[in-house]
Amino acid sequence: MSANLVGAALGTDAGPALARALAAVRRLATAAAIVWSGTLHAQAPSIAATQDIDRQIAERMARVGIVGLGAAIIVDRQVVWMHGFGFADPGRTRPFTPRTVMNVGSIAKTVTGVAMMRAVQDGLLSLDEDINRYLPFRVVNPYRPQETITLRHLATHTSGIRDRWEVYARTYHYGGDSPVPLGSFLADYFTVGGAHYARENFVDARPGTRREYANVGAALAGYIVERAVGEPLNVFTRTHVFAPLGMTNTGWLLSEVDLGNHSALFVAHNGFIVPIPLYGGTTYPDGGLRTSVEDLSRFFIALLRGGEYAGVRILDETAAREMQRFQFTDANRPENFPASDGNSGLFWRTKFRGQRVGHGGSDPGVQTEMLADRSGTLGVVLLVNTSLSGRDAAVTSSILDLLWRHGESLREARKHEGDDLTRARR
Repeated sequence: MSANLVGAALGTDAGPALARALAAVRRLATAAAIVWSGTLHAQAPSIAATQDIDRQIAERMARVGIVGLGAAIIVDRQVVWMHGFGFADPGRTRPFTPRTVMNVGSIAKTVTGVAMMRAVQDGLLSLDEDINRYLPFRVVNPYRPQETITLRHLATHTSGIRDRWEVYARTYHYGGDSPVPLGSFLADYFTVGGAHYARENFVDARPGTRREYANVGAALAGYIVERAVGEPLNVFTRTHVFAPLGMTNTGWLLSEVDLGNHSALFVAHNGFIVPIPLYGGTTYPDGGLRTSVEDLSRFFIALLRGGEYAGVRILDETAAREMQRFQFTDANRPENFPASDGNSGLFWRTKFRGQRVGHGGSDPGVQTEMLADRSGTLGVVLLVNTSLSGRDAAVTSSILDLLWRHGESLREARKHEGDDLTRARR
């Protein structure tokens, strides 16, 4: 998360805001407690093991001032553990549960990826056509005007498009949904003479040869999907992803979700915990998704199962496989992205030295992860409603590691239980 975004969230007169926030929420840093427990189990973990991970997570939250979080562990493509911790409001009256809604940052790109692949599956888009075929304005890299940019380039962050910070920061709209239409913003960003156009919106590189993580590029992909399917991305995904999967606590816009179930967001700043206003984003396909741990786990399992969950299919197997297939080989790897850095699917990526796949997210008041191992047999979903900075930021990773190790123990227990059942049947 950028320090500039935190500053925007806190406001220019941060001192009085900190003092006011302190009076209301000072005790949150030490009062974060386990307030919801919804363990689901294909096997029963020991009470001691469950209590131990609960205690360790609560201790880490209190140490750095995390107000609330929810998490799920997925083993063999089933949720086997799901908990909420802490609170979803500054006054500590509303528990953070696996059904609590919050922004998930760039995990949203995976939903945009599914929508894109659904349009590809239906013959409405091609991953390798010039994107200008689908747009009402032209996108041309001024450094490489003859080169073609494709959806595959956008989805692997190799298009040559970059986020220009002074423009992108203004796409966050504190206090509500953004009033600026996605298409209008993108036209201004990419059209010569547009209000946000500059050569610096691009890098001097041929598409496919340099990886430059670009939120605006993801937003452009979402807009292309909208143009292809003939309706806004939020409507299309509600019909073809959220409703079929039973994701009843999921939407893109503040106006689409129950605000009474939406977590407040917080920034831990210089020892204080500061609630910040909820916000919308003009470029919402890149990070505007709002969902719960319970709902996001359904979506994640559908991807890990090749596009299907509980008998409902959101993508055919070919499309789901292509989205998750590693796109970089020795022959086409971007020059600034060595094999040691991992690989990329389509709005899908590796992390932890290539050993885990999925996506994460970071925004003001938001830290999230949705990761599985390469086999898809172990996964973790983690949503945290508090931004951390400096050395404290490592605590989120330590909580993820705790969850991962607990998942490994649950997977091992499940394996032994299966072995015992097999022997009993002999």
